[in-house]
Amino acid sequence: MGKFVIKQTKTGYTFALKAGNGETIAIGGEVYSSLASCKNGCESVAKNAPVANLEDQTVEGYVSEKHPKFEIYLDKAGEFRFRLKARNGEVIAASEGYKAKAGCQNGIESVRKNAADAPIIEPEKED
Repeated sequence: MGKFVIKQTKTGYTFALKAGNGETIAIGGEVYSSLASCKNGCESVAKNAPVANLEDQTVEGYVSEKHPKFEIYLDKAGEFRFRLKARNGEVIAASEGYKAKAGCQNGIESVRKNAADAPIIEPEKED
């Protein structure tokens, strides 16, 4: 089972969605100013990922899908990546680069499967 892991940074909070094996499958789309807003970001991924449409921007003449949606695209290094956009069009999660499109598609399926009921793990409190 997957889990959202929240980390505190110098400028706020970020999260990563990790698969059952501990591998990071997506990271949050922004640095959040508060723990509460970061938790809301996790909940948005959990709500949107299972129902998101798929838009493959790597094929010619692709059809633009409605939000929420996963977008597959090529980065500057020529690797496949995905980003998850919420109903309002904001990026709420993004992936690492994949050499093959199939790996990117597997990443999307992993997010769909793991995000829905993933617990949110808050950062340890500093003394």
